Amino acid sequence: MVVHGEREVLPATTRAEAAEALEEFTAAYNKADKAYDSSLDAGHITGALADIDEARLKAGRANSPEGNASHTPLELTDAKFTIPKKAGWPRWFLADAAGNKGGGSRWLLVFTRNGLDETWEAAYLTLVAPDDIPEFRTDEDGWAEAVPADSAEPAVPPRELSEDYTTYLKEGGNSFAEGPHTSEWRALRGKKSSRPGLATQYIDEPVTDGDYAPLALRTEDGGALVFFTTRHFQKQTAAAGASVPTPNKDVLALTTGEIRQSLTMEFVSSGVALDPADGAVEILGRVQGLTSAQGE
Repeated sequence: MVVHGEREVLPATTRAEAAEALEEFTAAYNKADKAYDSSLDAGHITGALADIDEARLKAGRANSPEGNASHTPLELTDAKFTIPKKAGWPRWFLADAAGNKGGGSRWLLVFTRNGLDETWEAAYLTLVAPDDIPEFRTDEDGWAEAVPADSAEPAVPPRELSEDYTTYLKEGGNSFAEGPHTSEWRALRGKKSSRPGLATQYIDEPVTDGDYAPLALRTEDGGALVFFTTRHFQKQTAAAGASVPTPNKDVLALTTGEIRQSLTMEFVSSGVALDPADGAVEILGRVQGLTSAQGE
């Protein structure tokens, strides 16, 4: 009998293989961080995490060519794996582990691959308080349920979450619950600069294709835990006779052009949201990193 993996509903992987993928990622991540060399973990990351990590390592190497003198190896323990059954590619799973960095938060890593011969790659990384992680719906064998990107069962279809979030950041509304990544962030961005002659503009963009596609797990209460990507731009423009504040060395390492009157910084964000069956979406965690900057 021939099993067609593209049509059969199967677990994305085994628990043993998931544990091995997490170990391989951690080892590669530590090597790259110690050397400030993105080539050392490039085969184990993709999507939003790859953008954030590559830029961080690029800036680190520019400022410390000899490597990371303050490197402390990342240790992930008490790992739990939520593995959905699904048809077609990509296959993916969630690793939830305790880390020796990030305070008491749990490290949530989503691993994906597009074929049996491919290496598992971490596409999403977020840090979430242990009590905020929901219970997932599983079958009698412990396999989880993937929520289709266009599913109308959660309050917001996972495919639309990135766009809805960027619209909310611009316009506000009640579609997202209050919190540090929603109402508090909007309030912070709405404050006027304390420096005379300096204007700050923000542009937010959804990112939903390819390795940046949202991935969602069904929660026990019928909602979904959704991992999603967004891109954010912050432009500082100085009035005539004024100047843009000098950025730190890590920003300068990622900046092209000469900073005369303006500086535009580009950030990529890896987010996770609790998307209920009904009600406001709650952003549980978000890891954002500067990926480039342009001086003019």
